[in-house]
This record gives sequence, C-alpha cells and structure tokens, in this order.
Amino acid sequence: MSEIKFSEDHEWILIEDGIGTVGITDYAQEQLGDVVFVELPEAGKTLAKGDEAAVVESVKAASELYAPVSGEVTEANDALAEDPAQVNSDPQGGGWFFKIKIAEPTELDGLMDEAAYKTYVEGLG
Repeated sequence: MSEIKFSEDHEWILIEDGIGTVGITDYAQEQLGDVVFVELPEAGKTLAKGDEAAVVESVKAASELYAPVSGEVTEANDALAEDPAQVNSDPQGGGWFFKIKIAEPTELDGLMDEAAYKTYVEGLG
C-alpha cells in the first residue's frame, strides 16, 4: 500500500515498500513558473533529512529541493534532463525527481498528509 506525505517546503514523497519517490507539489511548480533545468542527485548518494538533494531552475528563479527523509538515492528521473517541463505539466506524476530508500521511517511522522498540506497551502494565501 502506498502513502503520500508533504513537507512545508512543498515537496511530496510517495512511500511504497520502504522507497520514497520525491518531487515538488503543484503549488511549488506554480510559484516557480516554467521549469527550464533540473539538477538531480546521483544514485548511491546518501542524504540526511534536510540536505539539499536537487536544484530546479525556472524562468523566475533557482530553488533547492531538500530531502524530506534520510536515506540513499536509488534512482533519479533522467527524463527531466530532456524534458524539465514535466515538472510543470505533471508535478506529482512524470515530473518526479528521485527515489530514496528510507533509512528512518519515523521521519515520515513529521510530514503532513494531503488534507493537512491543503490547509497549510490555503493559509499561505
């Protein structure tokens, strides 16, 4: 069974069998504007929660994506190198950034579920 969680930095993590797929939310891609370049972590890289994991550049700004949990990167979405616009068109699908083997499952407890994240974003208005 899969579960999705969200960070206050507008990242999502879809958890399936101890592996988390990480990307940015629709709200984040709207704030960024048209994404033109994505720098991804390499497979095998170990990240601590809060470490800079990736960089996303848009026509407006460059922004860091932080690891929502600790673990080892198992895969990066190399398709984003060819088509970074997927981050805008499908942020919670084909626009995912990387997959991470979750080292500390308890870190997920500090993240929000979908309802809590929606309330959080509404409060930013």
